[in-house]
Amino acid sequence: MFTGLCAFPLTPFRHEKIDFHAFEKLISNLKQANVDSICAMGSTGLYPYLKRDELAQVTESSVATANGTPVMVGIGSLRTYDVLKNAEVAQKAGAKALLLAPVSYHPLHEAEVLALYQRVTCEISVPLCIYENPGVTQFSFSDTLYSQVTQLPNVGAIKIPGMPFADADGNATGEARLSSLRNLVPEHVAIGVSGDKFGALGMQAGCDLWLSVLGGLFPNTVKTMIASTQSSSLQAVIAQSERLTPLWDLFARNKGGMRVMATAAAILGYTEANCLPHPLQPLQAEDKQKLEAILTQLSLD
Repeated sequence: MFTGLCAFPLTPFRHEKIDFHAFEKLISNLKQANVDSICAMGSTGLYPYLKRDELAQVTESSVATANGTPVMVGIGSLRTYDVLKNAEVAQKAGAKALLLAPVSYHPLHEAEVLALYQRVTCEISVPLCIYENPGVTQFSFSDTLYSQVTQLPNVGAIKIPGMPFADADGNATGEARLSSLRNLVPEHVAIGVSGDKFGALGMQAGCDLWLSVLGGLFPNTVKTMIASTQSSSLQAVIAQSERLTPLWDLFARNKGGMRVMATAAAILGYTEANCLPHPLQPLQAEDKQKLEAILTQLSLD
């Protein structure tokens, strides 16, 4: 479950309702690309914006369309009670793993985050991927907390935030951090890289899987980058990632890849022009034009 490419597709909307026709096209694209796993309703999949019955319906649709490709489902919510209910419906609908970030409105203390994971891991029957996403949750995991939560039952992976794995001169810098994480977490717990700008370098540095926003729409591009980490030099991997710099810049300017991927999905004909729930919006005119040029130039697949 926690190896290779885990693709994070968009959950598209149409007139404030989930567009299941478009969604199934996105999942079919991932199935055809033979991705290792799919995370339906990750951050790109908009899990905080879905009601529980919608989460169940999207999970069922994902599992049916993926047809054997393992599906992970985001279950985060403000209250532990709702996280547990989300976990219950996701498992009943066929999810093979769960993704959980410490979602909050009021900033959380470490003891509260630990209590969240203690409660959830005792009440699930499929593996859990612990998701550190400080850009969204405003919470960062200490090494002590990583050590504590990964000792809990049913924890199968951690999803670390994006970080540089090489310096400006092309020297590897990420191995030391990964080595320290390996010493903190049990051997059976996979370490996944996120932040697509750092994904290829993270895989070459030794991460077990790439949890990819880009892979949710362009899985073959990410699979090619992962394959190159097995046989190419560090400099070659850096060059591959730097080729996508215009896209990474667009991600950064729009506070992540969600709006970029939503706009790209519309440009490519998968979804309606505006496939996000209000008040979220796709890229505005200037950035949309830049994205159209980027897609033409880079020939992503």
